[in-house]
Amino acid sequence: MSVSFANWPYPRVAAHRGAGRLAPENTLAAMRLGASFGFGMFEFDVKLSGDGVLVLMHDATLDRTTDGTGRVAGRTFAELARLDAGGWHSAAYAGEPVPAFAQVARWLLRNGHRANVEIKPCPGREAETGAAVALEAQRLWHGLAVPPILSSFSETALEAARRAAPGLPRALLFGQLPGDWLARCDALGCVALDAQEATLSAPVVAAAHRAGLRVITYTVNDPARARQLFDWGLDTLITDAVDRIEPGVRRA
Repeated sequence: MSVSFANWPYPRVAAHRGAGRLAPENTLAAMRLGASFGFGMFEFDVKLSGDGVLVLMHDATLDRTTDGTGRVAGRTFAELARLDAGGWHSAAYAGEPVPAFAQVARWLLRNGHRANVEIKPCPGREAETGAAVALEAQRLWHGLAVPPILSSFSETALEAARRAAPGLPRALLFGQLPGDWLARCDALGCVALDAQEATLSAPVVAAAHRAGLRVITYTVNDPARARQLFDWGLDTLITDAVDRIEPGVRRA
């Protein structure tokens, strides 16, 4: 499928890491909670385990979001799957496991949900991770009308994804918007700019649209700011505030 400016089959609002901060990030429990608020698109982070299995995890180390310590890349998937990835958040989620990308993808597909998959490589594994995520996404979504969007701050990872699965839509992530953002998106064949919300302005959104790019932004938790961004023509907003920003919000 070719995802283009004229055909944007993704919801206007996506839940950040599953359900923002209301459940342990990057877990199936978070996805289920986000879905209970009506969300049909989820942003989440994917990286490689030490033995080459794609898992959901934001950090390069385990300490913040599991009961384990050390590098994600230093553990096999079997070891990661035995960790508690929910107890750090609250007792209600104690024992929630680290999920494999394939497991989450199957849940999304069974429920008709969309995905923004952030390629989040461990240091030194940028190209390897980008290619692995793209190939797995291509396999899991094979033959389906709406593939996931692949995004990354790593241009190396996104280029590897482009080479591995050129038909999948890509978005380049920016924390600060550089002067050459458009050229960098174009070089990677991106369909969207994905920028931190404070860096966006009405002229930036308009410039992206003139260039044939959609605009995604993260992480917007204020409903008034969300309305302003949609008034500027924003295409998809990523939020932690799944209990305050409606998944079907429209422009004023």
